[in-house]
Amino acid sequence: MALVVQKFGGTSVGSVERIRNVARRALATQAAGHQVVLIVSAMSGETNRLLALAHEVTRLPDEREMDVIAATGEQVSSALMALAIQGEGGRARSLLGHQVKILTDGAFTKARIRTIEGSKIFSTLEKGQIAVVAGFQGVDENGDITTLGRGGSDTSAVAVAAAIGANVCEIYTDVDGVYTTDPNVTPKARKIARISYEEMLELASLGAKVLQVRSVELGMVHNVRIFVRSSFDPPEKIDPHGHPPGTLICDEGEIMEQQTVTGIAFSRDEAQISVRQVQDKPGVAAAIFGPLAEANINVDMIVQNVSADGKTTDLTFTVPAADYQRALDVIAKAKAAIGYTRLDGATDVAKISVIGIGMRSHAGVAAQAFSALAERSINIRAITTSEIKFSLLIDAAFTELAVRTLHSLYELDKA
Repeated sequence: MALVVQKFGGTSVGSVERIRNVARRALATQAAGHQVVLIVSAMSGETNRLLALAHEVTRLPDEREMDVIAATGEQVSSALMALAIQGEGGRARSLLGHQVKILTDGAFTKARIRTIEGSKIFSTLEKGQIAVVAGFQGVDENGDITTLGRGGSDTSAVAVAAAIGANVCEIYTDVDGVYTTDPNVTPKARKIARISYEEMLELASLGAKVLQVRSVELGMVHNVRIFVRSSFDPPEKIDPHGHPPGTLICDEGEIMEQQTVTGIAFSRDEAQISVRQVQDKPGVAAAIFGPLAEANINVDMIVQNVSADGKTTDLTFTVPAADYQRALDVIAKAKAAIGYTRLDGATDVAKISVIGIGMRSHAGVAAQAFSALAERSINIRAITTSEIKFSLLIDAAFTELAVRTLHSLYELDKA
């Protein structure tokens, strides 16, 4: 007997019939001899509807009350799921965040999990019931309801799996696994059978929408084996020690043959800012990036170009597109401290990232990309690198061409 955590997102529980399909899948898993814990999201679109109501009531709703409202979406879907399992002849009990004692910090709308008390889950399982846990929510030390931010149900699932020592955590979504890149951009994109935590973390943080970043971090820290699977495949008996359809996210040691490059991620939600002709002296970078940090604006790629005489420098960096104007305003207000001559910016840019643990042992991987993109007349505005990935900033108009070019260059098209 194995202990299996299965998480189903909003699309997977988006209608009564889909809820019934999930119930039948969970019962099939239980019938195979396993104990089952379900983590469910709110029905598709429900969280947006609830938050929109709050903004109709007041322009600046209190975050504590926003969490109380948002958490009701998962409360409804968990109860409906328990009823659906019972309607299929099974036994189930719905459990909310405070009942499972998912203790978080007090950062409303973006709380982080501190501890999980698994006794309520175990007592439910010992009665032969399927435990249906509301994802996305927890409770702080004051007993106030908190939510974990967008995609928080993935985090709930992996955290619960770690807390109860589950054999596997299965994330069911509307795609059937993790692909080498977005199939909508590159039709030849392939599903990846196994990917390391580090690679998945890079993909998730660089634009891939399959998994929430914090859930991958938790999986890596607690060594929780995660399967990404399609909720629309027909139910089958699951052997958590085998390799069911989908993508396994696991420790690097479980991957026998490591390709140099595993996947290509891209993001169009980028903006570029260039601070021109600032004095090349200690403290200038702090004068630029300190105010941005205080404004909670994340800075990603940073490139510095020192002038020929060594007296001035240009600093170019990227920020999320949503923070572009705010970042310009912050830099403009700090002009006296920075001492720049000109401030330039652009929003028509995209970040292309190449990820692969095989880069650790292969030289010249990035140089191949530079040559291939040059042959396509694609100009590179900025470059950043790490041990297992490199990212390139290019004109947004060339995004799809660049992704397809690099996908073929590293032979990701081949089975």
